Amino acid sequence: MSSILSVSQINTYISLKLKNDVKLRGIAIKGEIADFSQNRSGHIYFSLHDQFASIKAVMFASNAAKLRFLPMDGMAVTAYGNIEIYERDGIYQIVVSQLIPDGVGAAFNALQKLKEKLKALGAFDAPKRPIPRYPEKIAVVTSAGGAAVQDVKSVVSKRYPLVSIEVFPTAVQGLEAPSGIASALLRADSAGADVIILTRGGGSAEDLSAFNTEAVVMAVYNCKTPVISAVGHEIDLTLCDLAADLRAPTPTAAAVLATPDINDMKAEIKVFGEDIRRGAEKKLLSCRELLKRYEFALSAFSVEEKLNSRKRDIQAIKRNIEDLARHRLKVLSAELSGLKSTLFSLDPKSVLSRGYALVYKNGKLAPDISWLNEGDNVKIFMRGGSADAELKRINGDENEV
Repeated sequence: MSSILSVSQINTYISLKLKNDVKLRGIAIKGEIADFSQNRSGHIYFSLHDQFASIKAVMFASNAAKLRFLPMDGMAVTAYGNIEIYERDGIYQIVVSQLIPDGVGAAFNALQKLKEKLKALGAFDAPKRPIPRYPEKIAVVTSAGGAAVQDVKSVVSKRYPLVSIEVFPTAVQGLEAPSGIASALLRADSAGADVIILTRGGGSAEDLSAFNTEAVVMAVYNCKTPVISAVGHEIDLTLCDLAADLRAPTPTAAAVLATPDINDMKAEIKVFGEDIRRGAEKKLLSCRELLKRYEFALSAFSVEEKLNSRKRDIQAIKRNIEDLARHRLKVLSAELSGLKSTLFSLDPKSVLSRGYALVYKNGKLAPDISWLNEGDNVKIFMRGGSADAELKRINGDENEV
């Protein structure tokens, strides 16, 4: 019976086997890069894959620093190195010492062509709509059993418990994923939500491929509701991210971007309340000061005093009017007397009292002798009466009596 080995013992044994196999030392593998990442230490991690299989790869910082190009997903490369096992996880991988680019891979090329097609359709250039600050309903399109939906619900419940969440479940990877995601987006867009979160957790490039399909990108583009795309991790960028109104690096970040923080709202309300209180106190103080000025004015100028003052003013005006009236009457009386004297002096009859006579011919006063002719019948007015006469002779000498 063979001895019983621990997991670490068997992984160590296999590691030694791989290291001692000269056929697995200094080999070259050709494939396309997928799931590329680089940590803070400078180590590079990725997968090499072809049409049928893939293998994990790692390139440590000492060798990665010598690269003359920037590796990226979809790039065709030739990797030189040794096949080893990562003993902790029991995963075999190629430890890359040298990486040479072979050009653009088929998957990368296809993705670029689709990107250009969608850009020509305007899928990436539509004006980005603002995310409502205080949403009443959030629609989440994701896998029902994935961690992403739980992350969104957890964050939203802490930040803004007033909002309701409706989940529109769909497969997020696999052959049926593109049509399922597009259908879920259509339902979410018709649900009356204020914002849609399209999300899933991290994964390989193949896992995220559904979010790089024309069906899903156009579904995002056609949504009337603002869409936040949160697919994969921060380093992942899908075509859906370009079509969405806002991109979030993670599902958690999407929940943060979609909701206000209720604690911040409480703080703002508190600040508003303090501003209102200070404003009210300032206004009240101003009113009190104004009231004091009015009280002082009323005490200094009472209504009774103002009435008495007005009475005195009226009496003085009345006396002035009476004085002016009396003076005016005197002036008019004197003028009238003068006019009477003038009229009396101009009255033709007034000369009769002084011994003169007035001669009328045909009812008209004769102004001079030229009006009269011998034989005329005239009427003579003098003091005491009048007389009718017939003219016998006309004398033209004024001095003749």
